[in-house]
Amino acid sequence: MDNPVNIIIDGKNYQVEQGRNLVEAAKENGIYIPTLCHFHNQKHALGTCRICTVNVNGKFTTACSTKAYEGMQIEINTPELTNTRKALIEMLYAEGNHFCPSCEKSGNCDLQNLGYDMGISISRFPHVFGDKLVDFNPKRLMMESNRCILCQRCVEEIKTKDGKNVFSFAHRGVKTVVKIDYEQEEKLTEAEAIRAMNTCPVGAILVKGMVQELPFGDRKYDLRGNNKTVKIRRKVNTSKDRKFIVATTSLAGCFGCHMSLLDIDTDIIDLIEIVEFNKSPLTDIKNFSKQCDIGLIEGGCANSENIHVLKEFRKKCDILIGFGECAIMGGIPAMRNFVPLKECLEEAYIHGVTSEIGANTIPNHEDIPKLLNNVYPCNEIVKIDYFIPGCPPNANHIWKAVKNILMGEEFSIAHEEFKYD
Repeated sequence: MDNPVNIIIDGKNYQVEQGRNLVEAAKENGIYIPTLCHFHNQKHALGTCRICTVNVNGKFTTACSTKAYEGMQIEINTPELTNTRKALIEMLYAEGNHFCPSCEKSGNCDLQNLGYDMGISISRFPHVFGDKLVDFNPKRLMMESNRCILCQRCVEEIKTKDGKNVFSFAHRGVKTVVKIDYEQEEKLTEAEAIRAMNTCPVGAILVKGMVQELPFGDRKYDLRGNNKTVKIRRKVNTSKDRKFIVATTSLAGCFGCHMSLLDIDTDIIDLIEIVEFNKSPLTDIKNFSKQCDIGLIEGGCANSENIHVLKEFRKKCDILIGFGECAIMGGIPAMRNFVPLKECLEEAYIHGVTSEIGANTIPNHEDIPKLLNNVYPCNEIVKIDYFIPGCPPNANHIWKAVKNILMGEEFSIAHEEFKYD
């Protein structure tokens, strides 16, 4: 090691190379600092994502743009810094099209992996649902701007053989987007186009016709996560001489989460010993007949009826659980949020290839629930107490969560259960 210096990280002494990038210096000593914009062969720090924010000698700064020097004191894993990083990741999820079940980069996405590492199951911020366009014009690539996190990796790293930029920033402020120079993009070889896709930490840059079809376990981040311990905030108040009352419903979704409920197979016999289902598609009970201990909500809110049902569940259930990506993030139904509702309806009922010739009518009747302009996650309508991510969540994960919440016990969730896709 040339020019070693002594530094302190979270109260422990380390010796690193003077002038070494702090992210790399920490990594060499077995300390992980999360980041999205930084990667090991980068010529200079970008400091765009801010995920690597640390406290150096009492001041907050980005680790990727900080060089090691003698006597520096660094805080990395404090509650305040951890919460800041989680908030940054949650804001990225809230402001873009990061619906993992429909994303080609799922399992190989750096943003998704950070969500797993931090145990994020929901964004505390309302979704923005912007209207940035998908650019299909380039020869080999396509640009999904609603997934872009403006990390600047592609702008700095992807160049033609004669040194010309392929990507660049356009506009300013909240209107900033990454644009592709079509003339320069045409010069890229297939290998260079694939490198551009892999340089992107999310699913914003994709090679046309190339879908990463790998099973769970073979993707980049499938086996890197640790088990998550879930904290139980409160216990259901119930006497021991009666069963727990559970209600379920499906809103704007595919009903796949309810199918997953039944995938515990014969274990459902043991479950029935302690649980009684009230209003639920599983029992075909249409109306609540009693106050319920727990309500399970699948699907997001796409119309006025969904809103009414969700608010009814909030009143009738002591604890409300959102399970599945549609309930938590809006899911695949919320992909229509990036297109005006009027255009969606016209495409479905007037301009669609399956539309009946001459039937230029969009259904509109007082008995049909009114569509909302957007499909909303459930927590943006009512208070949700717990979230179980997945599309659909693993059956054992669902019932493990339900049973332990009923009993007021903490429980651990394996990485293969805690997943967004």
